[in-house]
Amino acid sequence: MSTPPAGTTKKRMFSRNDYLAPLPIPTGRKPSDVLNIIWRKNEVFLDIGNYSIGSTVMVMWPSLMVFVFMGFITPDPGLIWIAALLIIGIPSIFVIQGLFREVPLPIRFNRQRREVCVPRDNGEYWIVPWETVTAAATQQSSVSQAGKATMGLLVIGFENPDPHATEDNKHFSLGFNCGGGTTAMALWECMRSYMEIGPQVLPQTNDFEGGREKLRGRGVFWGICCEYVDGIRHHLVAQEVGKAAWLIIAAVLLGAPLAMMLQEWKLSPPPELSNPDIIEWSKPLPPEQWTKRSPELEEAIVKREAELAGRVEAQS
Repeated sequence: MSTPPAGTTKKRMFSRNDYLAPLPIPTGRKPSDVLNIIWRKNEVFLDIGNYSIGSTVMVMWPSLMVFVFMGFITPDPGLIWIAALLIIGIPSIFVIQGLFREVPLPIRFNRQRREVCVPRDNGEYWIVPWETVTAAATQQSSVSQAGKATMGLLVIGFENPDPHATEDNKHFSLGFNCGGGTTAMALWECMRSYMEIGPQVLPQTNDFEGGREKLRGRGVFWGICCEYVDGIRHHLVAQEVGKAAWLIIAAVLLGAPLAMMLQEWKLSPPPELSNPDIIEWSKPLPPEQWTKRSPELEEAIVKREAELAGRVEAQS
């Protein structure tokens, strides 16, 4: 499956595609885990997951608040609640079903071997060379009477290393609903920077692996509510009124504490890759056995860094 070279951008009237890999060269963006996709990280590997029940709740919560408000101000709210059941009730059933299903296994990036482990639904595991991974930030826009709406994804693709794989088992891709564009580049930089620089450049993330024992001791929901209120109080004491106001708005209009509770419940701790071969593959190697960058990638990174430096000088 061929893709344009990394750094290529294709624009159309209502779409834009930014190709980020292969080869995985710098995007110029700072790594940002906008979707909490980093589940586990250490000096050897990085686990990336695409399970986000919290985001689903935060998308549905505003509609619920609208119906609650309309039901409160309407003398006869019967039709309002029927509409709420149809619009919110059915998606809620799927959310509840999802809460009782197993969380999909993460994709593991091994920076010492420069390989990626891709678990598949049939129980097999692909070990894919890092430099063959494809990535693209896609963006689509539409215009209506309500104005312009833009949606986008970060799409990461993997090729089955088995040359005898069937046609329907040769390719696998993973999409992250992050809006595309620069946001997708920042999300991709979490993976790229980890593999090319190290774990120290990644942003601070939720301690999913540790299980957050402090929260468990107080009860997950009560613990998160206490942390949330403590965060608001901390910002108020520091006279950061804007940040405190945003946390209050997120709680009322987006259901942030409930979303965080469900996310913690399902991902504390996150699922582990238990295959014996993958456990062995995930063990640290002596530094002299670490896989090196290919000369092609080394050259491409130097060229890209010079290009980015030139842009900074032109803007200053």
